This record gives sequence, structure tokens and C-alpha cells, in this order.
Amino acid sequence: MNSSIKDELLGKNMEELQDYMMEIGEPAFRGRQLFKWIYSKEINSFYDMSDLPRELRKKLDLTARISIPRVLKQRVSADGTRKYLLELRDKKRIETVLIPQGQEKDSRYTICISTQVGCPIGCSFCATGQAGFQRNMDYHEIIGQVLGSKRELKRKLKTDEENIISNVVYMGMGEPFLNYDEMIKSIQMINHPKGLNIGQRHMTVSTSGEVNGIRKLAREELQVTLAVSLHACDDELRNHLVPLNRKYSLDVLKDAIEYYISETNRRVTFEYVMLDEVNIRKLDADNMIKLVKPLLANVNLIPYNEVIGLSFKKPSRQKILQFYSWLMEGGINVTVREEKGADIMAACGQLRSGPNIYKSKN
Repeated sequence: MNSSIKDELLGKNMEELQDYMMEIGEPAFRGRQLFKWIYSKEINSFYDMSDLPRELRKKLDLTARISIPRVLKQRVSADGTRKYLLELRDKKRIETVLIPQGQEKDSRYTICISTQVGCPIGCSFCATGQAGFQRNMDYHEIIGQVLGSKRELKRKLKTDEENIISNVVYMGMGEPFLNYDEMIKSIQMINHPKGLNIGQRHMTVSTSGEVNGIRKLAREELQVTLAVSLHACDDELRNHLVPLNRKYSLDVLKDAIEYYISETNRRVTFEYVMLDEVNIRKLDADNMIKLVKPLLANVNLIPYNEVIGLSFKKPSRQKILQFYSWLMEGGINVTVREEKGADIMAACGQLRSGPNIYKSKN
């Protein structure tokens, strides 16, 4: 049978897998077994599913597939951060990052996942945006990043720890709210108590300011954290840094965030990349205080991670601390993010899909 017409099982929930098995003449409990193999054991070969009858394994191999992306290459940072180059079924490639929460081998990890192949926003300081946009990802591909990365991580660390990935951040390649429906479905599956079972409070969705998505998320009754990439607090500068601002000005963005807070009573995080000689003047701090202080929000300052081919520079430590102090004095709840993975181009704003930056598979 032509593999192109096989049924995709990755992304189906337990009820859907039970229904599928009954449709092909099998008892429903086989669907529950499939669910466990896919989401608890990260297995995509039917022949490795030892508690399924041999004839059923043959039948499934002919009629269905489980398209967990494969890890083509990886790089490991000095701080333990891992960057994976994953290949999707159509040979498109994306990057996913795993960030350790501690220094020990048995540390839990945060996974930074992508929702699009490339990115259409085109932020002027971001490697992903400069590489262009190819397509949206299906929700089973978004989930597959977590499964494929988890499987590879467990293999490398020689562990069977089921909860080795404890946090999910939608901060990889792409603008999540421009792939809204697929993103929401992926959250629900990653959260499933009998699957990956990662709590919504351990998930963060980052947007460059897609206002319609912010308003829709406010009505979802989810407990995920909303992060907004700010990077400038006046329209002229933000128009240059974040082109989406030309469509949704800061006033429009602020209205959407106020709506989100009023609907959810949840704190919003603002991400602010610090660019030397660009957005860390006293005036920039004053503008941020004016914008952010009235909101239920905190600010993460991110010292810029330099990108080959772009002219932006990381500020000195003295400048970083000065900007931080201005915000603190203005009453802003602010932190300076400890960046990880910059030595392997895995930090904020550095993701691309090209294989040339991978020297070897560690």
C-alpha cells in the first residue's frame, strides 16, 4: 500500500484511537494500548509494540503510521542545553531546544518547541525571522517534537525517567498565534493526564503581539502563561524591530493584554531583548515603566544573543545592570534572564533550520 495514504495516528487522543481500532475491526482496548506506546513510551514502530498481536502489528504497519520526527543532528552546550535538528515527514527541518533545570544528570528539562517552519514575522534581530517562512506545522508535528526530543534525551542520558521533560515553552521557530488552532490542540494533548501529562501551569505561549490570538486565548479557560515579546515601548522603534507592530500598535496591543488579564486574572510576562545602543536608553526605561506598571505583569530582560550576519550587539554588563536598575526604581517586577545555549546558537532569537551549524552528532 502507498504510504502516502496511511492513516496518521500521532495526535489522536485515547478516544480517537479506540474508535480507530474498532473501525478496523479490533477491540477498543487496543486503542488504549496504542495510546500508551505512543505517548508514554515514544514508540512509533508497530513491530516494537510487544503486547499487540503479531497480525495486528502487520495490519497497522500497512494501514497507519506514527510520524514522530527524527533527530538528524544535535549539539550540546557547555551548560547542558541541547539543540536538536528535527526532520518532519515532508523533509522540512526545524529546531527544538532542551534546557536543563539543574546541573545533575537526572535534571528535569524545559523544552522550547516550534509551531511553524521558519517565521513570517521577520523581527530584525532574530535569526529565525531572517531565514523566512515555509509553512505552519500540524498539531501532531508540534506534539511530535516533544516525543522525539524526549526519546532522544532518554537514550542519550540512559534513563527511563518519564517526567524528564517538565516544562514546555512555545518559544521556538514561528509565531504560535498564526497557527492558533493547531497550537491549542497540541496543548490539550501535551496536557493529557494519561499521555505526556505536563500541567498547563508548566506551559508558556510566547507571541510577538498577535492581538487576535491574545484575545482568543483569554477565552480558552487555560492556565498557560502568556509571554509577549515587547523589545521596544514606542511605536517608531518597535515598527523597526517587530514589524507586526505596524499592524497592531502598542496601544492596540495594550488593550488586548488588558482584556486578557481581566478575563483570566493571570499575570503576563513581557520579554525584552536588550540591544546595545538601540533600546536600553533611560527614555526606553521610562516608556516601559509607563506601559507596564499599570498591568498585572512582569518583565524578563534578555541580553541579546548575537547572530552571524546581523549588526546588533549585546550590551555590556554595566549597561544591562543600569537598565535593570531604572526599571526596578520605577516599580517594575523585572528579572534578567540567565541565557543558556548561546555557544551552540540555541538561545533566544538564534534558531534556524539549516544543518551547517551542526558539526557532529554528540
